[in-house]
Amino acid sequence: MDRSLLHNRQLLAEALAGLDASPKRMHPKWFYDHVGSELFERITALPEYYLTRTEVAILQREVGMLKGYVPDGAALVELGSGASTKTRILLDAMHRLAVYVPVDVSGDFLHGVAKDIDRIYPDLTVAPLIGDFLQELTLPRVADELPKVAFFPGSTMGNLEPTEAQALLRRIRNWSGITAFILGVDLVKNPEVLIRAYDDAQSVTAAFNRNLLHRLNREAGADFDVESFDHEARWNVAQARIEMHLVSRTAQKISIDGKIIQFHAGESIHTESSHKYTRRSLRGFATEAGWQVAEFRTDPEEIFAVVVLVPGG
Repeated sequence: MDRSLLHNRQLLAEALAGLDASPKRMHPKWFYDHVGSELFERITALPEYYLTRTEVAILQREVGMLKGYVPDGAALVELGSGASTKTRILLDAMHRLAVYVPVDVSGDFLHGVAKDIDRIYPDLTVAPLIGDFLQELTLPRVADELPKVAFFPGSTMGNLEPTEAQALLRRIRNWSGITAFILGVDLVKNPEVLIRAYDDAQSVTAAFNRNLLHRLNREAGADFDVESFDHEARWNVAQARIEMHLVSRTAQKISIDGKIIQFHAGESIHTESSHKYTRRSLRGFATEAGWQVAEFRTDPEEIFAVVVLVPGG
């Protein structure tokens, strides 16, 4: 079956279920078509979006430490690789790495990035994998017999619901030859800082959020009036998470694959949650999934952390 058609059917099925729910919701994995991936790269360079530059600074400072958790001849598997920008910090330092497996749902974007990595690092085997890391992944054969290190930067773990994140940690823990899991996590902080990071002055995040509706129109047969929905970022103190919503300005009806979905004025589609952690909450979370925290390195203000998990007993 054509992979793009498969994704269309999956998107349609999840859209029908999510928009018929109360409250309405969509999974953030559907942000990342080609346009969404490019918009997200723009978001990472915004002045309000502290996450990327802070994580990069930590990775650059701690790459020597991280290198110690990556065995010679290992495969580095990056989940949700995007432009692989942060990965290059590791690749520059880990000359004895054998294989790099970038995993992403956006196939065209993924293959373009993989070609660049292959050109820049000619001694490294690059084996891109189009896939959804929320499902069981079949890693490329070239990585089968190698020790494996998972890399999950960008605070993407926080975008998952707790049950999804636990399931992901357990699946990776069960990979043959897994030796470590390096991930970036955003930490609990002043809500005003968080709101600005997810609702920037240039409205790039708003465009990123609304692009989901464009994608539904294009790939799932919907007829959203995209400009009739406002982007909104909310801090949910009880769940320690930022939420992104698309809020209907008016009472309206939309059609998706012939099914009518009604919105009342002010009703939203919950498109993303970004959970924030403390040292204690992350440690408990990891332990439940069979890992232990080997390293927890932060910036001086302790607004972000790069964490190394190793298999627990």
